Amino acid sequence: MPTVLTDSLLLYVYHYKMNPLTPQSGFTLIELSIVLVIIGLIVGGVLVGQDLIKAAGIRATVQQIEKYNGAVNTFNGKYNGLPGDISTTNAAAFGLTQMNGAAGRGDNNGLIDGTVATPAAYSQEGCEFWVHLSQANLLDGSFTQVCDAATPVLFIAASIPEVMPVARIQKGNYINVGSASGLNFFMIGGITATTTLGAVTSTVNLTPIEAYSMDTKMDDGAPLTGLVQVHATAGSSVTAFIDPPTASTTSGAGMCLMGDMVGTALTDTYNVNLITGGVTNACEIRFRFN
Repeated sequence: MPTVLTDSLLLYVYHYKMNPLTPQSGFTLIELSIVLVIIGLIVGGVLVGQDLIKAAGIRATVQQIEKYNGAVNTFNGKYNGLPGDISTTNAAAFGLTQMNGAAGRGDNNGLIDGTVATPAAYSQEGCEFWVHLSQANLLDGSFTQVCDAATPVLFIAASIPEVMPVARIQKGNYINVGSASGLNFFMIGGITATTTLGAVTSTVNLTPIEAYSMDTKMDDGAPLTGLVQVHATAGSSVTAFIDPPTASTTSGAGMCLMGDMVGTALTDTYNVNLITGGVTNACEIRFRFN
């Protein structure tokens, strides 16, 4: 710890200067300068180390999403269907868990959706998605939950890691999967529970700077357009898979996007300003696939 090192250094200098065997009785400006420089180097090293750890988490999460993209493509090519959405016939033929086959329950329509009419943040196929990838040995870890029911299965905070992967950036973030406007997305957010209505409760556990870094590594760096988009509404996050993208309806500092955050007056710019909240958790983010 920096405090241990700096305290030890000062204690050593103190005993050296106060020792009666040494003729000196005080500190020189040069000695004080050396101590301050060393303290500055230690503190600076700690800050740089923290930045490196954060950057590593962002890179690992981007690689995680890219890996899942590849896993989906491999699964589709091998089994002729998307995980979670694959037809009951193909699932049975390849020894995968079969779903009901009704709408939103393994209906092979090319979308990861469920039985809730409004596109939901959590669905039967979204749950089965990870189970099928596990059964195909395309994931690290194993997901074995029973996902198929007339309504999306309810999960509480303690069981969320059993039904969706932890994002490598951590901070309480998980990776959910779903669809909106005929497209499929991975979504990263601080999910704490799911409901039988297909919504999730969550917290915004990504800062604008973290979201921007992921966006620029995978897409265009614009939060409301492209393959990577932000959804910055905490609480009931059913909006995560509804278009257009949404953000917090509270204006002011500490928000995910720059400018007025009320209604449709959203600016297509991440709030990366350190003064106005660039390092405040304010974002959820989604990544388009297939």
